[in-house]
Amino acid sequence: MRPTDGMSVLITGGGSGIGEGAAEHFVAAGAAVTITGRRAAKVEAVAERLGERCCAVAGDVTVAADRQRMIETAVGHGTGRLDVLINNAGNMYRGPVTELTEERLLELFHSNVIASMMLCGLAVPHLRSTRGCILFVGSVHTKRSFPGVSPYAATKGAVETLTGVLAAELGPQGIRVGCVRPGAVLTEINQRAGLFDDEQAAARLAAMSGAHALGRIGTTGEIAEAFEYLARAEWTTGEVLVVDGGLGLGVTHD
Repeated sequence: MRPTDGMSVLITGGGSGIGEGAAEHFVAAGAAVTITGRRAAKVEAVAERLGERCCAVAGDVTVAADRQRMIETAVGHGTGRLDVLINNAGNMYRGPVTELTEERLLELFHSNVIASMMLCGLAVPHLRSTRGCILFVGSVHTKRSFPGVSPYAATKGAVETLTGVLAAELGPQGIRVGCVRPGAVLTEINQRAGLFDDEQAAARLAAMSGAHALGRIGTTGEIAEAFEYLARAEWTTGEVLVVDGGLGLGVTHD
């Protein structure tokens, strides 16, 4: 396995949640990390906290000029190289399909699928020279059915399919592709979706914990460990690595 120390890593959506946890992990492992996010104050605060190994780019992955700037900044911060692209930025929608608008659905696909694909295209020339890798974030919603998340599940199904297709396409160029499928993790995107902001929050958290075979929800650090494995594993590509505490098993603890 290749060393993490000295890697140049670009993480989209790095101002909170899984992206922030991944940034912390890779900085601690000796990588040069570039994080992106639409909210400048958030990503800049994370970069300042993590020190000189981390730099921030305020921008929106759905904007072409911002994507180009993200790649250029990461390559510059990585002293001319890029080893890992982690496509973490995305949006969540919860609600019945009868209330879904076409505009909202297109917005979800743009942020969760299209923007990542376009960023991959920009990263490929740099990853080719380092024999690097592209990583995506999938979802348990692609394998277990829950009401109210069909648009989000559709975007994550596309991402997980894309993982295998890009692995086949880019493998001859020495570029690996992988995906981490997390279980429930307490992140800001879940909070924005309304999971933990009402009087039922404690009961909901307990129920979610009990739905995992290991009896608890995950941490961002545990997802980051999976990213690192895929970034270092030189003979692993096209895989969706399930890191869900057994949520996909369908076990429920009282």
